[in-house]
Amino acid sequence: MEMKDTSCTSLGYGKPPWIFKGSALYQLHLVKAENARAFIPKECRLVEAFGYTLGGFFLASYDDSPAGIFDELVVIAGLVWNPPTSCAWAARVLVDSDEACLHGRKVVGLPSQVARFSKKITALPQTPESKSSSFLRRIGLRTSSSNYKNHMDFEVTEIKKQTAMSICNINVIAAASQQDSKGWMGPLIKMSLPNFSGRTKYNSNLLKYSCQIECRVRAVQPAKVSGPSASDADKENSSEDQSSNVESVSRVPRGTKRNFSISVMLSKPILALEFNHLKMSVEAPTTVTACSHDTT
Repeated sequence: MEMKDTSCTSLGYGKPPWIFKGSALYQLHLVKAENARAFIPKECRLVEAFGYTLGGFFLASYDDSPAGIFDELVVIAGLVWNPPTSCAWAARVLVDSDEACLHGRKVVGLPSQVARFSKKITALPQTPESKSSSFLRRIGLRTSSSNYKNHMDFEVTEIKKQTAMSICNINVIAAASQQDSKGWMGPLIKMSLPNFSGRTKYNSNLLKYSCQIECRVRAVQPAKVSGPSASDADKENSSEDQSSNVESVSRVPRGTKRNFSISVMLSKPILALEFNHLKMSVEAPTTVTACSHDTT
């Protein structure tokens, strides 16, 4: 697959690589292929089996970045073939930073939208400790904790043309670093997350970029996701129907982009990873001439 450097105006971000530090929850879901295809360009081939692909979401809180402190929710539609491996494709990116939104749209080719992240922490009683958990604690692989565990609710609301529209509520167990400063945060790892992007009204090129991640990672209980109320859904559909500002290069029909994104969030979770002491390095994207369909 032939590739060339894309002209990259980094706006206020400075020169790449762009460094983001903070914490994140990376949750993988089984997503229906028919929903994921709504976001994937025709020239790209979806990685699927038995009618499903691997998608999910990346929920991050950055305390240091080129755009300062901000929160981000990346809804991942699924995986696209890039032999001998694959790349993720974002269905929607929600950020509470105008600068991050503009950079994502113009430079990285992401479907970024400005959003509001409302957070609420609640202490809930823990379930009785299992025998396996007790054994892990005794040998030092799990730290003892109080009878209560902090849960954090993220209410994500998209802001569009002076209108606030609920996207979802995400209930997560607070990160280890927030629960107990001496808590086990998992091993230190390094990994690369390759991505395709582009084909939007803000950047019509097909792009590829990678996120180089260094963090402490541990498996956690998947977050519980709930969608918007029926009234919010009706308001969004009405707003989309009346809008003439449509992404002409998108394959998603009018009035359904948000609904397809929500369906990804509400799909079945299979794995959740908590990233602590996260350092993510993002290089400038490159222009890709075409997605490869060759999987041999």
